[in-house]
Amino acid sequence: MTDATGLVVVVAGPSGVGKGCVHRGVREVLPDSALSVSVTTRAPRPGEIDGVDYRFVDRATFQEMIDGHDLLEWAEYAGNLYGTPRTPVVAEVAQGNVVVLDIEVQGAVQIKDSLPGALLVFLVPPSFEELERRLRGRGTEDDATVRRRLAVAREEIAEQDAFDVVVVNDDLDRCVAEVVHHIEMARAGHRP
Repeated sequence: MTDATGLVVVVAGPSGVGKGCVHRGVREVLPDSALSVSVTTRAPRPGEIDGVDYRFVDRATFQEMIDGHDLLEWAEYAGNLYGTPRTPVVAEVAQGNVVVLDIEVQGAVQIKDSLPGALLVFLVPPSFEELERRLRGRGTEDDATVRRRLAVAREEIAEQDAFDVVVVNDDLDRCVAEVVHHIEMARAGHRP
């Protein structure tokens, strides 16, 4: 969705691919960019702050948001619900800003349908082994959860053709530079 130079950018990929690091890098390079704070029913991880990393809500509140059409997209992942609040995204784009969405692959497909002008970027790891190393290195999930995330990752990677751009996150600086390049090209009217 664009208005003037405003743009919605979806950066998605499997759990552990480095979406959060790429989002932070994009925001450092593009001063008129903002990260949409997703809503989730999952419990906060150590160090996460409500309203900064995510807005943490219970299932009843999330369902009210679905029923009220307050979400641009929503999806269930690993037993938890995730969604993107509509109002802040629309307001940022109307002001000409780039809004980066950190969402699951299911949600990205919904964004493509509801906001055809959005730029969809899919991050992939350099290898599946590296993805597993990153997930295990977090130390936040037990072995069964890691195995489940890896199984989901295989399914998500199979969906990469639905995205405008696929970027390998093998080097963070290079990955951020490539994502920023695609954002700048899209804002200039040159779609991938």
